[in-house]
Amino acid sequence: MSVTEPVAAVPPAESGMAADAPQPPAGATPRRAPLVARAAAELVGTAALVAVVVGSGIQATRLTQDVALQLLANSTATVFGLGVLIVLLGPVSGAHFNPAVSLAEWWTGRRGGAGVTARELAAYVPAQTAGAIAGAILADAMFGEPLVQWSTHDRSAGNLLLGEVVATAGLIMLIFGLARTDRLRFAPVAVASYIGAAYWFTSSTSFANPAVTIGRAFTDTFAGIAPASVPAFVGVQLVGAVLGLALVAVIFMRGTTDAAAPAA
Repeated sequence: MSVTEPVAAVPPAESGMAADAPQPPAGATPRRAPLVARAAAELVGTAALVAVVVGSGIQATRLTQDVALQLLANSTATVFGLGVLIVLLGPVSGAHFNPAVSLAEWWTGRRGGAGVTARELAAYVPAQTAGAIAGAILADAMFGEPLVQWSTHDRSAGNLLLGEVVATAGLIMLIFGLARTDRLRFAPVAVASYIGAAYWFTSSTSFANPAVTIGRAFTDTFAGIAPASVPAFVGVQLVGAVLGLALVAVIFMRGTTDAAAPAA
């Protein structure tokens, strides 16, 4: 769920390698993985994320009837699972796992800057959506639930939609704020921690992800969302993404360098 960040070049080993082996120029940007590999990483990563969210929700409801403990178990599993997935797949695809993040990155880089291209975006978003659906089905299968059962968990209240705007805006501001301040190395911990916190401080329990929202409609379990609630959730998530980018533009505004004072 982070902005694509090139992986630092690994220095050659001091032994076991020919001294005259060709090396990339100093400071060269490492070669990116093929698009098919990046799309596969987004599909698998999003599937795993939704499997964690849905599966831990099912497990929690089977272990306790206390809703607070259910949410605690669900959020804790999501924090650890998301952090691991970002560490593992971030070097391949950027570990977006989220169409809102991919769209925001495309928007910010559309004039030749770093970011996904329109072609990459066209591969990422379907992969993320398909992965989310597959992850929900996988979680249901692991716990012996019907593979596809539309959720009956209505989430259409206005306060929940406001919660999604806040959750998504905060997520986008965090990711792109880290990018602006050259601190994306903290993304695995920062993003996972934010999602864990947002489970509790937002009324919607922080979906903040259109693909995950669609996937969670396929399971009538603790983490589900009724299909009728999905369009509004996705709509306000996109609004939140726009708001998050606006906040980044204002808060992390590029500074100007003062002209050097003339020498005496």
